[in-house]
Amino acid sequence: MIHRVSRNIGGKVIELETGFLAKQASGAVVATCGDTKLIAAVTVNPEPDLQTDMVPMTVDYREMTYASGKIPGSFFRREGRPTEREILICRLIDRPLRPNCPEGFRNRTDINVLTISFDQENESDTLAQVAAAAAMAVSEVPIVRIIGSVRIALIDGQFVTNPPKSVMEKSTLDLVISGSRQGVCMVECGAQQLDEATMVRAIDFAQGPIIEIVSMIEELVALAGKPKMAFTPPQLPAYYESFKAAYAPKIIAAARNSDKGIRLSALASLQKAAVAEYVAMEPPVDEKDISKSYARLEHNTLREMTLGGIRCDGRTPDQIRNISIVMGYLTCAHGSAVFTRGETQALATCTLGSFANEMLIDGIVETYHERFMLHYNFPNFSVGETGPSRGPKRREIGHGALARRALKSVLPPEDQFPYTIRIVSDVMESNGSSSMATICGGSLALMESGVPISAPVAGIAMGLIREGDKYVVLTDILGDEDHFGDMDFKVAGTTTGITALQMDIKVPGIPASVMAAALEKARIARLFVLDKMREVMPAPKADLPANAPRIIQLKIDPEKIGKLIGPGGKTIRSIQEISKSTIEVENDGKVTIAAVGKENIEKARAMVEALSFEPKIGQILDGTVTGVRDFGCFLSIAEETEGMCHVSELTDGFIRVVTDFVKMGDKFPVKVIDVGADGKIRLSRKQAIAELGIPDEMAERVRAAGDQGGEGRSRPSGPSDRGRSGGRSSEGHRGRRYGH
Repeated sequence: MIHRVSRNIGGKVIELETGFLAKQASGAVVATCGDTKLIAAVTVNPEPDLQTDMVPMTVDYREMTYASGKIPGSFFRREGRPTEREILICRLIDRPLRPNCPEGFRNRTDINVLTISFDQENESDTLAQVAAAAAMAVSEVPIVRIIGSVRIALIDGQFVTNPPKSVMEKSTLDLVISGSRQGVCMVECGAQQLDEATMVRAIDFAQGPIIEIVSMIEELVALAGKPKMAFTPPQLPAYYESFKAAYAPKIIAAARNSDKGIRLSALASLQKAAVAEYVAMEPPVDEKDISKSYARLEHNTLREMTLGGIRCDGRTPDQIRNISIVMGYLTCAHGSAVFTRGETQALATCTLGSFANEMLIDGIVETYHERFMLHYNFPNFSVGETGPSRGPKRREIGHGALARRALKSVLPPEDQFPYTIRIVSDVMESNGSSSMATICGGSLALMESGVPISAPVAGIAMGLIREGDKYVVLTDILGDEDHFGDMDFKVAGTTTGITALQMDIKVPGIPASVMAAALEKARIARLFVLDKMREVMPAPKADLPANAPRIIQLKIDPEKIGKLIGPGGKTIRSIQEISKSTIEVENDGKVTIAAVGKENIEKARAMVEALSFEPKIGQILDGTVTGVRDFGCFLSIAEETEGMCHVSELTDGFIRVVTDFVKMGDKFPVKVIDVGADGKIRLSRKQAIAELGIPDEMAERVRAAGDQGGEGRSRPSGPSDRGRSGGRSSEGHRGRRYGH
């Protein structure tokens, strides 16, 4: 039987349907908003996987190109490996749903989401979260609570729920948030330096539509939900209390060391000792059982220790680890910085390229070019581990996207800085907050390379441990604190406000007061880090590095584009070869030139400007004589642009024979005095000389010739002369008057 429910959420109707597609899945829901449609299917193994210590959940989100009426651009013309966008949406779905499974649940669960229709206006990411949460809710999986997800924008000072894509460019906030009736459980956000108070209000505003979505899913569950599979939460073994009394003090002693390596080694040795002791007992304890008991005890003990005010490395809750910064570490990179905070270190580099280096983005969204890229690499050696390296994993792509979002809002507009920008963060060592070190290092690398960012950006990772009404907010968390804590809260921004925020919560929800407190502590910590960054790099460098390409943009008449390109592209290729440049011409006449070295860029500029030259009346230009006639001379005033200077406009004196005073190749200034409808250009040497206030040597020669022969020397006529002047003698031509 087919069941449907719908709600009007923020002015848009969202419909959930089950019982029509994918009926053999444990739970399948089709979600529709406008003409965007997705299907989420959940399957679960009835038998638990006893070999794993975590929820064996896999989320796979894919976008079928037929959803927007496109054929894949790949060689095989079919969907290939997941795109970065698909991977990021996989993470958006996974992060709120994984902690939604009960503690100890070990049944393999697969969540597959397909976008099968996409109208370019109603986004698929939040709808995919809703579809997946609904499919989980109607399936046999014993979830803890029902989750809803929405997008919140801030447009003209007003919060908007699930806005269409076409208006998101006007928004200063892009907030994707998931939650339940108990509160928020996941936040992903980009912002235009938004203040903390507005961010808290946005999160609070989202709770209303989230509860509406939860109500809709609850209605669907009432109509079509399957009975939940039997699940017995793991019980503490009988020996746990005595085990705790014996080993909890030892765990605290081993954990209190600021050096990560020493701390982990001490805890690992303690675990081996505990396992060995209890396996040798009579009756013996199963090795896997005691290992799980020790892991639980260590987790709980470290939480209690930290909640009591003692952090593993001895810091106070608000204290930030020592920061050191080295600028210009790599001499051949356009910009580089090594940012170290405690035992977390990132080598960030910035590379500048031309428009030819832009990344083509293709998929179900409209095809476009991206000029800003940030790639985050997390090699095994950064945490002292071994293992194969097979390219970036989902976590690395997610951390890179967060850092990119944090820095994008401070980049200069493309029309002011038309460069392709790539930042790479290679994590050299990690003990928590490597994505925030990437933001700090990336911001410094941008300034080192001369990118005129509007403000430096810093990031800080916050944590939370909460037991009942008692809680502690931790600043600049360690990797261990991320593991045993209840919240991973990453905040990036400038001195003005937040540019990016990411939050994952493992508990059902946190009060708004705790959220506000965490944001305020993050703001104070961010300002502290920004002060450290300004000590070594107060502002972006005034100029680009010598090995960076120079890029300039010109505007030409669109009718001149054909002339610039030439037949078959011959002209523009010639310019690029001569000037060692790259040139892009757009239909509106915008010309972008990129080249390494000032000489090359200026050479390309001069050649483009010459080809696209538009003379204006009154303009004074340098002319080169290209032809001499009885009535005057022709001059080149730009590449492939000539004008005519009549004999009467050469000088004030009377010239009997033009060739006596003007020779091929002569150079002198001329003024544009007329541009005809047919494009013919009339020039004047004498007006240019007068305006520039320079001596007229030709006039002196004319006077000298007049003193010697009255009218100057006669010029012998002949067939060649008649050919040049169209058959008329110089005497006949001399009788004509111009400009009177």
